[in-house]
Amino acid sequence: MPEKIIWTDGQDTQIRRLRTEGASCDVIALLLGVTQAAVAERARHLGVDTKPVTDPDQADRPPMPAGHPASWGALTRGTTLQDVPFRGPNTIR
Repeated sequence: MPEKIIWTDGQDTQIRRLRTEGASCDVIALLLGVTQAAVAERARHLGVDTKPVTDPDQADRPPMPAGHPASWGALTRGTTLQDVPFRGPNTIR
């Protein structure tokens, strides 16, 4: 069973500030020396579990095509597929 983390006010302040600035839970976890899951759960508890929407028109944009660099990069960041170009179903051999 994982060890219980006793969160300090300073850690909570860092999580709030960094999540509000758009930092991922992975980055915050590295800075605090805890797991990504622990930071994600704490961020949910603090009410800062999602990145703020900075562009209100973003929700109205048309969907991106499969493999678009922005969405593919977001999906593969931190995985073994990071920096591997998207290959659609017609290019897989």
